[in-house]
Amino acid sequence: MEQSFKTNIADKAERYQQFLKDYELMISGETEEISVMANTCAAIREAFNYFWIGFYLVKGERLILGPFQGPVACSIIRFGKGVCGTAWAKKETQVVPDVDQFPGHIACSSDSRSEIVVPVMVNDEVKGVLDIDSDQLNTFDNIDKHYLEKLVDILADTLYK
Repeated sequence: MEQSFKTNIADKAERYQQFLKDYELMISGETEEISVMANTCAAIREAFNYFWIGFYLVKGERLILGPFQGPVACSIIRFGKGVCGTAWAKKETQVVPDVDQFPGHIACSSDSRSEIVVPVMVNDEVKGVLDIDSDQLNTFDNIDKHYLEKLVDILADTLYK
């Protein structure tokens, strides 16, 4: 099934709304975690062209690098460390306008300037996190937070329920 997530819609909220409709159709009925996450990263990259998009999966007391799109990344992140580990520990989305201002930021790439990390929640348990980096400052806001949380809800409902 060939599907394009490219759009000419200028309004960010409208782009996300269209993206989520297409995304839900793309993963409907899918059950393979790695495949769904890999295609999720590719679809986000195609639609929004962010610098880095990927998943980290909870394995014991650490996050292990999962499917991603972009440059080479950190392989392991400890609980509570960096933006990803903080999102896991707090069980809430982290929106970071300037990664250099985030205490304990883990610099997997010096080109990363802003970041959003959304935990993938199932029954109040974090299964992993969706991590998106931009090479520009102040890229992410409450619109991104709102729609990316919806995206991970769709993903979690598809894969884990």
